[in-house]
This record gives sequence, structure tokens and C-alpha cells, in this order.
Amino acid sequence: MTYTSTSEKNYYTIGFYNLENLFDTEDDPNTLDDDFTEDSERNWNEDRYHKKIQKLGKVISNLGFSEISHPPAIVGVAEVENNKVLADLVSSKYLTNKNYNFIHFDSPDERGIDTALLYREDYFRVIFSEAIPLFIKGKYGERDYTRDILYVKGELENQEIHILVNHWPSRKSNTKENEYKRIAAASKNREIIENILIEEPEAKIIVMGDFNDNPSSESVQKLKNTDFYNPMELLLTNDTGTLNYRGEWNLFDQILISNNFLKSYDNPLQYLESKIYNPRDLQEYTGKYKGNPFRTYAGEKYLGGYSDHFPVYEVFMIIIN
Repeated sequence: MTYTSTSEKNYYTIGFYNLENLFDTEDDPNTLDDDFTEDSERNWNEDRYHKKIQKLGKVISNLGFSEISHPPAIVGVAEVENNKVLADLVSSKYLTNKNYNFIHFDSPDERGIDTALLYREDYFRVIFSEAIPLFIKGKYGERDYTRDILYVKGELENQEIHILVNHWPSRKSNTKENEYKRIAAASKNREIIENILIEEPEAKIIVMGDFNDNPSSESVQKLKNTDFYNPMELLLTNDTGTLNYRGEWNLFDQILISNNFLKSYDNPLQYLESKIYNPRDLQEYTGKYKGNPFRTYAGEKYLGGYSDHFPVYEVFMIIIN
């Protein structure tokens, strides 16, 4: 569906995209980034880095463009190394004139990959932001150093919203082996949500991220509870998702919204629809992986693609008083 802004209504998209190993080419001695340096077997170099930056910027600029004719106001991202890669991304060819800024905190993740929030300063004003640690124990009781939860409070065209950006602990070959870690991540999100609601009972809250679990998983159901709507439940099919593993589609990339976005009355900020962004150029062209996300590497082999995930986005309407 196409939406046209008028003097009474404006339309915006909010997205999420796992950028798959967006590292610069410099070796950080404090993280496990050795696979993405110029001396690595992958030969990650400045040319490849800047090509990836350009490709990702183009994708971000197109999220929701066919529906509302302008780039997204807000985009959560995962797997970014540092401020440098984000600064390069927002100043790249397709984003440079869109007035994007970003919020990012270094997390304790061993590989040095973090979450961040991109936003267009013309439309979104940041009120507060923080990185909230996720304390999880490993198999032997040691701390599992994983990504923080990024919390941002701000205003989209004077409408206050709270955003949580996540990248939950990854799956192993045996999904049940570390499922408890993602359930713990869901519990921490619920704790943050409850604290927000104590201060603001009518708060509008968006929880997004790569959950490494599907909408039907116990962790995501715990996050959803009874007070959130997960439109991603309708997007996962046998033929469609945001990533494909061994021929099976999954939808780990999700954006959940508090139920008050759905009110049809006395509600100036309303949710309209959700989509997976998976045009032909983001897909593998041929072979056994045809239709899968076109990624940057397959093992050590350089493919020159975008990411192993498709992004997702949602369309919102703001009623102007």
C-alpha cells in the first residue's frame, strides 16, 4: 500500500537490519576481530569495506520508500563494530543528505559487535539513551559476554516513544543448548518495560532486534506477553523469512510494539503495517541458495553481497493536531 502525507497526516517507517559483520579493517587488540583485517584469510580490505558500506546505505535508504516515498526515520542495526563504521555508513552515498545521526555504545561482546540506532534528526529527537547490560552465565557459571540492550527514549514528530534494540545470544547446532540465554534476554527486556510503565503507564514502546529465535519461540512469547503485538508472526512462512539455515526459513529479525499503537481512536501515533524487505538484488541469484540473503562472505570466500539477513520495517501514521 502507498501512503501520502497531507496537512493532517504524516507517515514514517521504522526498521531493523542485522548488517552482518560490519567491521572496519583495523585490528582492535581488545576484541576478536582478526577475521576482518587486511592480513586475514578473508582479505578484508578498504575496497571491500567501502563497497559494503555503500550497499548497506542503499538498502537502508529504501526501507519503506515504496510505501511513503522517503527513507526511514529510525533504524535499529546489529553487528556494528564501532562509531567509525556508523559514521561512514550515515555519510555514505545514499544516506549523506538524509541528516542521519546515530546512538552507539561499546558492548562487552567478545567479537566487538554491537547494536546501534540510526535516526533522522529532522524527525526524531533523542531525550535519553543508555546501554543496559545483559548478565548471563555460561555453561560453567562464568559470565557470557554478550551484547547490551540499547535503550533510547525520544520523540518522533513530538510523539514520545521508547525503543529497545537487541541482539540476543546466538543459537548453537542444538537450539535447546543455550535457549535459556535468550529467555534471560527476554526477561531483561520485560524488566526494562515494566520500569518504563511504572513511570509512564501509557508509554508507547518498540522492541526490535535479532532475537535468534522465531516469533513462536518461548523467549519471544515471553517478551510479547499480553501487552505487546508482534506482527512478525504473520510474516514467517515456509517460503519467506529474514534468514535461511539449511533450507529452512527463520524470522529472527523482529519489531514488536506495545498494544497502544493499535488504538483507532485518541491515538496520534498509529501502527499500520509490517514488511520484510527482500528485493531481487538482496538475494542470491542462482544455485542451491537462490533466493537466500546475498551475504558478504560464504566462509572464507568473498561474495560481495550485503548481509545474511533481510531487514524488516514497519509503517506508522502520525495525526497532526
